Amino acid sequence: MRRRVSATVLAVLTISLVGGCADEPTPEAAAPRSTGAPWHDEHTAGTGAGSVGAPGTACELPVAFPLPEGWKAEAVDANPDGEIEEAIVEALTKRGGTTAVCEVDGREQGGGFLRVWTADQPDAAPRDALETFVAAEEGLTDQEYREVRAGTFDAVEATWSATSELLEEDSRSWATAVRVGDTTVLLTVSESLLAEAGDILPAYRLATGQLAAAG
Repeated sequence: MRRRVSATVLAVLTISLVGGCADEPTPEAAAPRSTGAPWHDEHTAGTGAGSVGAPGTACELPVAFPLPEGWKAEAVDANPDGEIEEAIVEALTKRGGTTAVCEVDGREQGGGFLRVWTADQPDAAPRDALETFVAAEEGLTDQEYREVRAGTFDAVEATWSATSELLEEDSRSWATAVRVGDTTVLLTVSESLLAEAGDILPAYRLATGQLAAAG
């Protein structure tokens, strides 16, 4: 009788242990770090097709990263013609101590723009450059920061909301800042009327997740 009871208990324990192990998620199946607003880590990296940043690519940058499938990179023109065009370019490419150097257009894929900026001051630390960039946003609210790993770099990431008085609409943005040699580089992406978090974050996460020094 004692042997039968022992065998029964052993069988129950074995089933429980197997069931318990089956319920535990593997590292690959573990939940994202922060689902939902404001980080939306549930939107993971999309599919890449080509790259940008290295010599000979559409934008030669201090960093290189994969291009999202269907997205097109173009260097920002730093030599406008005429005073009016110069004023427009200045407004669009200068912000909070940084200069836009590359724009990755994903509108054909239902996304928005992924932009690359470099800090104007050579000694600007990533956190300082990022805070200054974010502070330059009009209608700024709900800004948050966190330390992350971006490809081969230790990085600082920010997310924030901004209210457009013209459109009377809130939009959220994300940005990652890294230090590459003697340059601080920012990658940014923003929601728009036509692009929500799920449309743009896979491209942003692809780029920041595989970020590396160019060359």
